[in-house]
Amino acid sequence: MTNYMKIVEERISGLSKGVDETVDSWFLMSSPMPVVAVVLVYLAFVLKIGPEYMKNRKPMDLKRIMVFYNAFQVLYSIWMCRTSIQESNVMSSIFSKKCEINRTREQNLTLYSGAWFYFFSKIIDLLDTTFFVLRKKDNQVSFLHVYHHTITVLFSWGYLKYAPGEQGVIIGILNSGVHIIMYFYYMVAAMGPQYQKYLWWKKYMTSIQLIQFVLILGYMLTVGAKGCNMPKTLTFFFVGNTVIFLYLFGNFYRKTYKKAKSVDGGSRTTGSSLAQSALRAAGGMGCMPQTMNAGKHLLQNGQAGKAYLDLNNNSVKPMKLE
Repeated sequence: MTNYMKIVEERISGLSKGVDETVDSWFLMSSPMPVVAVVLVYLAFVLKIGPEYMKNRKPMDLKRIMVFYNAFQVLYSIWMCRTSIQESNVMSSIFSKKCEINRTREQNLTLYSGAWFYFFSKIIDLLDTTFFVLRKKDNQVSFLHVYHHTITVLFSWGYLKYAPGEQGVIIGILNSGVHIIMYFYYMVAAMGPQYQKYLWWKKYMTSIQLIQFVLILGYMLTVGAKGCNMPKTLTFFFVGNTVIFLYLFGNFYRKTYKKAKSVDGGSRTTGSSLAQSALRAAGGMGCMPQTMNAGKHLLQNGQAGKAYLDLNNNSVKPMKLE
């Protein structure tokens, strides 16, 4: 038993040592235990504790919090995008024939610092699911959603700890760019029904995510083919995980639009079918109503109205036709 515990301690000690002692001293980077604990608490809350706690309670009204949260995410993503492009030499490495990357100690720390802020953004992203649970939007807590958030936290931590390379920079730029669009949509959606007319482009968000994964996959395969002096293990892992994301998001996209088209084909009522198609497109921050009735929507005085999506109260409501 003593020998077994000694082996376990040695393995844990080995995992605690990353590629750089400076990185090891940063918040949540000392060993795998802190980040694993964060992920386990997240999974326990969104899959068990949270739903049980909200079971006999009304959905929480988090409108103001969500507007602020999404605005913060937009600004944070813009900053990460700008910093990654300015401070890294990733663009020159992409177009270099041999893509040789030689960095000074200072450049390494700049790369590591950017990777840490990217990793921490994935911790912040876990609030997405937390808001779903507190607003009782359990249909949004899908396998795709939880898997995506969990794996990005663990992978971005492991990337920084053990194998930081230029691959992560281009992925961070692409992902932050997508997040600017995505969280801007969520921010406007959370502001209220009067902004519905500006959200016609929701259906393109899943397409943008798929394009992102295709670009990442193409870049990783190019890196491998050119024999770049980047961590090959990291490249293979990127490729494998990107293929998984492409399959999951592609499957979601196919099912979503197949269902949306069948709904639109069977009922062409003004407003209702458009609302259904838009809602089923990307599965955003609590944008899926519990019930959607086909046919004309009537105001309380019996007058016909067009549908708008009340994203804060989880329903489709009529709005007077102008």
